[in-house]
Amino acid sequence: MHPATYSFIGIIVIVVLWVVFAYNRLVKLRQRTKEAWADIDVQLKRRYDLIPNLLETVKGYAKHEQSVFDNVTRARASAVSAKTVDEQAQAENNLSQTLKSLFAVVENYPELKASQNFMALQQELSDTENKIQSARRFYNTNVRDLNIRIESFPDNLMAKLFNFQKMSLFELAEEAARQAPKVSF
Repeated sequence: MHPATYSFIGIIVIVVLWVVFAYNRLVKLRQRTKEAWADIDVQLKRRYDLIPNLLETVKGYAKHEQSVFDNVTRARASAVSAKTVDEQAQAENNLSQTLKSLFAVVENYPELKASQNFMALQQELSDTENKIQSARRFYNTNVRDLNIRIESFPDNLMAKLFNFQKMSLFELAEEAARQAPKVSF
């Protein structure tokens, strides 16, 4: 065989290896991102499960605050039914705002704030909020890494060839991102 043939075969092998490597790296990043979203989803479901218990506890003390309860219930239902990352972020922002109004109502009921059941639910909700924040950071890190690969040369060639799509960050509103729902005694 001619030496140029060996060079051509060598170049082809290098290109094929690069394609395989780039494709596998993009797949790995996409799967990590999906896994990270699943972690957020678990924590959000935990939060959604806590809210009805919290509402029932507060209702026992503050029966005349029905509009606040209805708003929290609607916001929870909206968050549960959100389909996309952007819809989820918007619904979570709304839910956080309604929970703040619920905790503002609680401030008017000292005996409720002293209730062991309510205190346990508040602590669990606060813990869940922290876990959501941590899972959101992990998810956003994976989305960032994937999106960088999708946009960076030469991986962008593989991304276009195999139809890898950029993913959305899970961003909460500025105010909600800076401050979790207030849980005080």
